[in-house]
Amino acid sequence: MMKMLKSTFVGLAVFLGAAAMAYASDLTGKTIRVGSDLTYPPYDYYDTNKKLAGFDPEFMQLLADAGGFKIEFVDTRFENLIIGVSGNKFDVIASALYINPERAKQIAFIPYMKTGVSIAVLAKGSYRPLTPEDFCGKRIGFIKGAAYRPKLEQLSKDTCAPKGMSIDIREFPSSPEATQALLSGNIDAQTDDSAVIKGAVEKTSGRLVISSKENIYPVLGGLGLNKNSVELKAGLDAAFEKIKSNGKYDAFLKAYNVSAPTPDEATKVLGTVK
Repeated sequence: MMKMLKSTFVGLAVFLGAAAMAYASDLTGKTIRVGSDLTYPPYDYYDTNKKLAGFDPEFMQLLADAGGFKIEFVDTRFENLIIGVSGNKFDVIASALYINPERAKQIAFIPYMKTGVSIAVLAKGSYRPLTPEDFCGKRIGFIKGAAYRPKLEQLSKDTCAPKGMSIDIREFPSSPEATQALLSGNIDAQTDDSAVIKGAVEKTSGRLVISSKENIYPVLGGLGLNKNSVELKAGLDAAFEKIKSNGKYDAFLKAYNVSAPTPDEATKVLGTVK
């Protein structure tokens, strides 16, 4: 009798646990507010018809279709995204947000891509930096809130300053503004996500070139959530698994020339968070 009761209790616990997970994962019919900096092509922007376009709107729509929920984008400048999701101004960040330990202490992440940083310079100029070590004594611009700024500051302090050639770091509210600063000669080089730099070069009709030969500071990008949004994360995770299993995720990544983070890579980044 005791064995029967124990077996029944265990079975009931498993059933209730599975039911709770299913309930937590059910986003059907709900509207998820998405914080995104919509000045950041090819990841997040309005096309010529004033419609949402880019990596994150497409990815979120794939999740919405799989999970049966609706999405509503909230245009937010990049440096305010973590503040916004932490203050419940919106439910999730989808804005090519790089994952690093500092950010992961503040919000929860769902890793969804792997990319890196490239360098753009004027095509007519002679300056051709291959790596950040070539930034000493130069004016380098990028979008405000970029995750790699601490690396450049450390490089400037440790490598460039002893030579009397610190890096002049300049931040801009958006990537297009950094590109414009480069075109007007106010900075010597622009750094940004490799896909963003590629898009900037294509749109400027040969006025810019990519001087770096490989991705710098390889990073993972992810959706960002308030750490208290446990049910929402479960629902997004469930939808994510669906688009992985039906092949839509792989096809999507291929279209943007980025790759999927491996479980080990995600664990390595997120596992450093305490």
